[in-house]
Amino acid sequence: MGIIIGRKRESEELMNIYHRHQAQLVAVYGRRRVGKTYLVRELFKDRFVFYHTGLSPLELEDTNQLEAQLAAFNSSLIRYGAETDVRPKNWTEAFNRLSALIGKADKSQRAVVFIDEMPWMDTPRSGFMTAFEHFWNGWGAGQDHLMLIVCGSATSWIQDNFINSYGGLYDRVNAEIQLSPFTLHEAEQMLQMLNVTMSRYDILQLYMTVGGIPMYLSYVQPGFSLAQIIDSLFFDRKAKLKDEFDRLFNSIFRSPEPYKAIIKLLAKRHEGFSRDEIVQMTGIPSGKGLSDMLRALVAGDFIDYYKPFENDKRNKNYRLIDPFCLFYLDQVEKQNRGEHFWRDNENSPVLHPWRGRAFENACLYHIGQIKSALGVGGVSSENAAWTMRGIEGQKGMQIDLVINRSDRVVNLCEMKFVNTEFAVTNDYEMKLRDRLNWMIEHVSRRHNVQMTLVTTYGLKYGIHSGVFQKVVTLDSLFEP
Repeated sequence: MGIIIGRKRESEELMNIYHRHQAQLVAVYGRRRVGKTYLVRELFKDRFVFYHTGLSPLELEDTNQLEAQLAAFNSSLIRYGAETDVRPKNWTEAFNRLSALIGKADKSQRAVVFIDEMPWMDTPRSGFMTAFEHFWNGWGAGQDHLMLIVCGSATSWIQDNFINSYGGLYDRVNAEIQLSPFTLHEAEQMLQMLNVTMSRYDILQLYMTVGGIPMYLSYVQPGFSLAQIIDSLFFDRKAKLKDEFDRLFNSIFRSPEPYKAIIKLLAKRHEGFSRDEIVQMTGIPSGKGLSDMLRALVAGDFIDYYKPFENDKRNKNYRLIDPFCLFYLDQVEKQNRGEHFWRDNENSPVLHPWRGRAFENACLYHIGQIKSALGVGGVSSENAAWTMRGIEGQKGMQIDLVINRSDRVVNLCEMKFVNTEFAVTNDYEMKLRDRLNWMIEHVSRRHNVQMTLVTTYGLKYGIHSGVFQKVVTLDSLFEP
C-alpha cells in the first residue's frame, strides 16, 4: 500500500465495511482532484475483481457517447476475464455480463468492484441508472461476498441517485464517504512526503492559491521557491493549472456555464451574495434549476452558505470557499499577467487585496483549529461574517468572522495576513472599538464580547494592542 495522507477516518470506515459478511454498496464522492480514486485504489488495488472508470465527457463531444461508454466498459470486462469480447448492446446486457464475471470469483473471499466516475457513464437517454438498479436490486444485493464502490466527482449526481434516492436505490446505500480537501496540516504532510521544504508562511500562501487539493499539491517540485512554484502552476507558458478552471467545470457539469457564472459572481465579494442577488446579477431564473445548481456547488466544496449575523434568519448568503477558483478568477484570469507574474509582484501591493481575502478564506476553513486555539474546541457555536453597508452618509462596518458560542461568549475575529507581528494603530483601534461597542449593544447582556485577532506571526505589543483579548497565530492553523 502506498502512503495515504490523512483520510484516517475514511480508511478505517472502508476497511470495516470490507470485513462485513454481507453485500455492501458504498458511495465515495467529493470535489474533482481531491483524491477519491487514489484512496480506493491504495486500499483495495490487489483485491479488485473488477475496476472501471467512466470516460470523460470532454473526450466524447463528437462521438456517440453511449456506444463509447459501453465499449470502454466492455474493455474493462475483458481485462478482468470476461468470457466474451462482443460489445454489449445496452447497459442491462453490460451489467448482466458483470454479474457473470463476479459470479466466477471465489465466494470465500471479498469481491471488491470499483466503478469510478460513474456520473460520466450516465449519458442522456442511455437507461444507465435503470439498468444499474436492476443489477443491484435483482442480483448484487444478494451476494454476501460483494463490496461495490461507486465513485464520482459530480457530487450532486451521487447524492441524488444514491444517497438521497427515492427511486430504485432508496435506502440501499450502506455507507457514504465524502472526501474533503486537505487541511493545512495535511497539506504540510503531503509536501514533506514530496521532499518539498517550505516555511509555514509559504505553505499557507501556496494553500491560498490551490487549496487542499492533493492533485494540485502533487505538482509541486522540491528545490524551488514559492514564487517559482506558483509561476509554474499558473503563469508560465505551459503552466499546469492555466486552463484548469474551465476543464474542472466542464468535466463535472453537462451545462457548465451557469455554474461558472455563479462562481464568478461570488468571487467578487468576500461576504458573498444572497439568492435574490444571484438571480438579479447572473440572470439565472429563480426556481428549482437554481436550487439544484447551488446545491451541487455546495456539495462539490466550491461554495458554502451561512446566515449573516443579526440578519433575517430566513436569508442565506452564498460565498466562494474554493481557494483555487478564488485565485484563478482574481489573478490568473486577468489580462497582462506575464510568465513571471508572481516573481515580479511577490512584494508588490497588487497582491495585497487578494492575500487578505484568501487568508480570511483559509481561516474560515480552519474554524475548528481557531476554536481549539481559543480553548473552546468542544463548545458549539454559530459562525458567520457580518457586514453593515453605510447608509445616509454613515460609514459601513464589517466583521470578518463572528463566533457566537453557546457558552455566551462572542468572538469578533479580525484576520490579518502580514509578514511580521501585527501592529495596531490608533485609527485601527478606534475602528475596532466601534465594532465592539456595536456588538455589545446588539447581543444579550449575558454575553461577553471578545475582540480576537487571527494573524500570521502574532500581535506586536503597544499602547493600542490591548483592544485584542485573544490572539491566534499561523501555527495554530496547522494543528490537526
